[in-house]
Order: sequence, then structure tokens, then C-alpha cells
Amino acid sequence: MSDEFFQRDANHVPITTLGLVASKPITYAAGSTGATGVTTLFTVTGIVAVNLFGFCTSDLTSAGAATIEGGVAASTASLADQVTATTIDDHMVYHDAVLLIGGQVAGHMHIVDEDLIQTIGTTTISGGTLTWYVTWGPISTNGNVAAT
Repeated sequence: MSDEFFQRDANHVPITTLGLVASKPITYAAGSTGATGVTTLFTVTGIVAVNLFGFCTSDLTSAGAATIEGGVAASTASLADQVTATTIDDHMVYHDAVLLIGGQVAGHMHIVDEDLIQTIGTTTISGGTLTWYVTWGPISTNGNVAAT
């Protein structure tokens, strides 16, 4: 007897890829969504394979040198490198320190069992919109990702 099996979605359909997608748009404003500190983007249950990236639809702005990064509590920049927020402009893909229009997202998945977070440092992000996306697949039988 084999230990291999397919994870199943809520409709009991077998999940045969790591291609599930969740998203969370954030419009940044000083004093609220752009404040320095940690924000939970996606709640993780069980063990999952993830790839986190952002897509900018309005230039990020800051009166100072605000930084942004994505990861998990144990490693806050492990999934999206820390960058100066104002370098993220409309139409850019944010995943690592190389920000490009039509940029590539890393092709490897990270195995995690912690919530996915963004960390804003130094000073606030005062404007702009970034939609965070996570492509993911379950590893454990209870593996799940949900936008918060």
C-alpha cells in the first residue's frame, strides 16, 4: 500500500498542482495601512508550499525612506526582499530587490507553517497600492492559505 495521496479542495476535487492563488490588495495610508510594523497578509494552516509577490497598481510613496519586506515571523524578508518602498512603482512586480515591469517571480516554492506577513520599517508608507499574491499548495493534509 502506498502513502501517496491527493489533497482535496472543499468540493473534494483532487489538487494536483501547487497553483492555488490568494490575493490581498493594500492601499497604503500613513497612520493606518502604511504604519510601521507587521501586518498579517495570509493566515497559514498546516504546512504549505508558497511563493509570495506583490504587484503595484499605484506608486508607493513615503515622506522618508520607508522599507517593506515579506516573509514569516521567524524570517521577515525570506519571501520578498527588503526594499525601499518608494522604488516600487505602478506596473512593477515586487518579489526581490530587482523591481521590473513584467518582472519574473522566483520559480521555487518555500515550505512554511507560519502566517505570511509584511513588515514596514523606518517610517510610514503614505500612499500607493500593492496587491500581494501568494501561489500555494498544501503539503500537509490540513494545509491551507487564506487572505486576512
